[in-house]
Amino acid sequence: MAETAPALLVAIGAPRLRRLGVVVPEIVEDPEHRLYALLVRTEGDAAHSRFNALVRRLVSFERAAESAA
Repeated sequence: MAETAPALLVAIGAPRLRRLGVVVPEIVEDPEHRLYALLVRTEGDAAHSRFNALVRRLVSFERAAESAA
């Protein structure tokens, strides 16, 4: 798996996504910290805001998928 923001975001949501039937094959250790570290490198001071925005988007997707199921 490439260590990209989208891939790490999927890894964060993996347990809930798997319960929804989404195939998430790889287990990534400590995806939250790895995503934040990646964002610090790419976003600098905006990393915290970007991290929170990405996690909110993930949670929104998960909730929508649960409603559709």
